[in-house]
Amino acid sequence: MSDQNLAARTRSALEAGEGILRLAPTWVPRSFLMPGGRLKLSREDLYALGTHRGGIDERWFSSTTAAANEGAPPDEGMSYVVHEGEKFTLKDAIGHHGAESIGSKMWDKYKRWPVYSKFFDNLGPIPHHMHQSQKQAELLGLEGKPESYYFPPQLNWTGNNFPYTFFGLEPGTKKEDLRKCLERWNQGDNGILDLSKAYRLKPGTGWLVPPDVLHAPGSLVTYEPQWGSDVFGMYQSMVEGRRVPWELLVKDVPEQYHHDLDYLVEQLDWEKNVDPEFKNNNYLEPIVRTGGAQEGFFDKWIVYGTVDGQQLFSACELTVLPGRSATIKDPGAYGLIVTQGSGSIGKLDVDSPNFIRFGEITKDEVFVTHKRANEGVTFKNTGSEPFVSLRYFGPDSHSDLPRVGAHRKSG
Repeated sequence: MSDQNLAARTRSALEAGEGILRLAPTWVPRSFLMPGGRLKLSREDLYALGTHRGGIDERWFSSTTAAANEGAPPDEGMSYVVHEGEKFTLKDAIGHHGAESIGSKMWDKYKRWPVYSKFFDNLGPIPHHMHQSQKQAELLGLEGKPESYYFPPQLNWTGNNFPYTFFGLEPGTKKEDLRKCLERWNQGDNGILDLSKAYRLKPGTGWLVPPDVLHAPGSLVTYEPQWGSDVFGMYQSMVEGRRVPWELLVKDVPEQYHHDLDYLVEQLDWEKNVDPEFKNNNYLEPIVRTGGAQEGFFDKWIVYGTVDGQQLFSACELTVLPGRSATIKDPGAYGLIVTQGSGSIGKLDVDSPNFIRFGEITKDEVFVTHKRANEGVTFKNTGSEPFVSLRYFGPDSHSDLPRVGAHRKSG
């Protein structure tokens, strides 16, 4: 499709949806993990991309970021707009209508939608790992990756094998303790979890996870607004008896440091990893933003706070009660996924499906442009159960974003 034709098709989609774009599901496999089976994707399709690629355990939302998977096609992880039987990437759509789509400030600074979100869903835990900072990732021409978690109750009807997440390292852990774990990499379990602490995960809560902080996510389905990058380094040599290749530790490390244990140890932010107040500084509970029982809706902050003083991403959960509607104005563009019920978002009909076959186009995901979000979007519940959606925002979208810990005051 030519640039001129693509620009015209994007304009047509924007006009048809009045600034709201419908998106197709974006499925991503991980070769080193086992899918948890709670993303509504048919079990027949969990290995639709082949067992050599791994099971599909992630669904990405409003993504203009490619997944860093070995053997992946170049568009894996990228979201596609669907309009009148045609598909084109959200990245291209935003590229042709940047200021209108994501706002002039964000477009002028980044020239792209710099964030994305996803569900990840695993049968068991993920290896203890970190995501590189911007400074570290830039050594390879990549982006750093701070991230956040929210555990949507609608998808967590079971906790699967290990609904606990290890974060950081126990206060008092020394760098030589971690170095010894790396030295034992090929001797079985390197024992890194002995140096960490696990927290029980609770549906309806979340966490903020800065870069360079170790974390071994547990087996709850997790909604994960994050920076638009797929860098990571695995520091755990075995998980649930399965080997973790050394290559997954150093995949986003300059080649000259692939076997430099001191460099790998120093990659971590030691102050944050051994923080004795880690939970107080990173744990999130929902905070009501607007609405109430009388108004017929509740709009709640679910991801908020800053990372090293920067507002990089945020997210809200909107619940509209049966027979009611809510008009929500937001200061920035957002990606949205419906997690329960049915209704309309603007003029688009939406619903949360119970069963999805690989390749099917669902009606549960949209991208709302900056211009339309500013004007206001009406959410109408046309079903008999609550109509629930999650929406995430890009950097510096809000002037009233709560601080981490604010739920303690609001409660």
